[in-house]
Formats: sequence, C-alpha cells, structure tokens
Amino acid sequence: MKLTIISHTEHYKLRDGTIVGWGPTITEINHLAEIFEEIHHIAMFYDEEAPKSSLPYTNDNIKLVPIKPTGGESILAKLNVLFSAPRVIRIVNKTLAKTDCFQLRAPTGIGVFLIPYLTLFSKKKGWFKYAGNWKQNPAPSGYAIQRFLLKRQKRSVTINGAWENQKEHCLSFENPCLVDKDILEGVDIVTSKHKEETLNFCYVGRLEKEKGVERIINAFNKLPDDIRTKVGEIHLVGDGVDVGYFKQISEKQGLNFIFHGFLPTEKVFEIYKQSHYFLMPTTASEGFPKVIAEAMNFGCAPIVSAISSIGQYVKDGENGFLINPVTEANVMAMITKAIKLPQKEYKQILINNQEIVKKFTYDYYLHRINELIKQG
Repeated sequence: MKLTIISHTEHYKLRDGTIVGWGPTITEINHLAEIFEEIHHIAMFYDEEAPKSSLPYTNDNIKLVPIKPTGGESILAKLNVLFSAPRVIRIVNKTLAKTDCFQLRAPTGIGVFLIPYLTLFSKKKGWFKYAGNWKQNPAPSGYAIQRFLLKRQKRSVTINGAWENQKEHCLSFENPCLVDKDILEGVDIVTSKHKEETLNFCYVGRLEKEKGVERIINAFNKLPDDIRTKVGEIHLVGDGVDVGYFKQISEKQGLNFIFHGFLPTEKVFEIYKQSHYFLMPTTASEGFPKVIAEAMNFGCAPIVSAISSIGQYVKDGENGFLINPVTEANVMAMITKAIKLPQKEYKQILINNQEIVKKFTYDYYLHRINELIKQG
C-alpha cells in the first residue's frame, strides 16, 4: 500500500544535497515506511540553513513533494494560506493519484481548506492526525475550525488523550518516540539512577515564554538559598527568538543554566540520562509532548503542566508532579518539593513510569496504524 502524507513539516537541503526535516516527524515517517510500499510526503520546503534538530529520511521509499511555505501570525500571512489553496490542491490531487491512502497532519494552516476538500472530494482511504490540544478552549480560530470539521466527517482522527463524549471515529493515540532498545536502556538507567547531593534539571522544546522557559528560570532564581544550593545543572535544549533574553535573566543568581540550542535526538537522550527532573510548565497548545515520554523513559521525573492530556499520563505524586495552575510560584513550589523528595519516593516515581512509556514505542504505534487501515 502507498501512502500520501500532508503536513507543514519544515524541510531543508544540506550543502551535500541531502533533504532533511524536523527530526521528530521525520523519525515517525521513517518508521511508517516499514509498513508502506511508498510514502509521498507533501510538506513545506525552506531555502534556509537547517537547524540541528533536522534529520534525513532513512528509507528510499520516502519521497518529498515540496510546497512553498505558507502561514504565520499576521493577517496577510493567514490570507496567503487561502491564496495558496488552488496550487496546494493541485499538488495533493496529483500525489493522491499515485497512492492508496493519505494521512493529513493537523492542525496546520492548509488544513483549513484541505480537511473539507478531502472530506467532500476524495474517495481515498485515509486518516487525520490532530497533534494539538483536542480540548483547548478557547482555541485559535484556525485550530477551532479544523477541530470542528474533523468531528463532523467520517474518517478516523487520531488524537491525544481520551475525553468524555468522544466521537467513535476519534481514536486516542500516543505519539511514538521510542524504540525497543530505548525501553531496555531506560530500565537499566532507572535501576541505577538515584538522587544526589545536587540535582540536575532539563527542559526540551522551543525556547518561548508560552512554553514556560521564563517561568523555569525565574522560579530557580527565586528559590531560597538552602534549596538553591541543591541545584546542579539546568539544561535548556532548543532555540527561539527570546533566547537572548532568557540567557540574560538566567545570570541573576549564578545558577548553572546551560543553553544547548537544538540537538540531535541521541544527544537529547544523553541530557535526560544525566538529569533527575524534566520541566515543562507550558501554557501552549499541547497534545502530549513526546519529550515528556522520552524523559520518563530515561529516568527523568516530569514536573509538567496539568493541561490537555498530560494529566492523563502524569499523576501528581505517583509518577511525577503536576503544576496547576501554571504560575511562577507553583513552578517554584514544585521544584522545591522535588528537591526535598526522599530517595525512596523518587525511585518509585521512576519505576511507575516504566510501564507507561511502552505505549510510546514505534512498534506499538505501527501495530495500531495497521489496525486502523484495515478498518478502512
């Protein structure tokens, strides 16, 4: 079976001509290539230098179908999405003619017109993947429109979390991010990891205020002296327009904040392995960020927001800590609680995560995708 994937995933060309794209999505598609004869990926291509988080396709049966980038925050950028509709639809039609089914990854700017177009004019098998917060209220208008449309068409929609009054065609799916080797390595790390005299913390994701980076830095800076002396390294992995500001405020108390920029997956995993706690006090539109499952697998106890489906996987005091409501004061309180946590309770949190992370393996994901396709 041949698959068309439609997404807003950023792609770039390296100097040697290699096409690369946003690492987490590319990795998922590389695994999907194991169960499809061919994959044609319609996605955005940028004539810019690729970030370090980019990865190449590892299977020859994946073909990129590039489209010009559209979308943005301004009114003109949003209008440009609609102006691009005829061109994008032509490319989608031409690609669908070569394949047997499709996956549209939402929310995305082009989803506003592609969801109704595919619903009304395509007879191909297919499914939609909604990666955002399925219960976000209020949601940005583009997200809300796509969610409204997805609830009212008949093809399967994979979503984050399980919700009251969830429609039958809306299927709760975990976002894959681990292979079986990672699970086995995680068991070894959890067995050997313990609290030390000083504790290491980490954050992985876009360095933005909305994602909670400013709250993290300010919370550490405001810790009382007796708690602050127990803080070792604070790793911030990622990049963003405010990184200069974050570096500036991180210098106030002389704590060891380390800004890594974007890193390839294997180096991110090394950060988890040397850290004791993972922080994400986000207020952004999240489904269930893959980085939480990755951190949990490698013995990094989560301290995260109680938004979207996150609280369905992280139970406060059982396998991590939930920040609710998401305020700077509550981030500081949870960091203090985590630092004071006795070794026995810390170890139990790590152990409690070992069964949960198995749902985030690619093998489990591919099995469920196969079942989804069989059902039509």
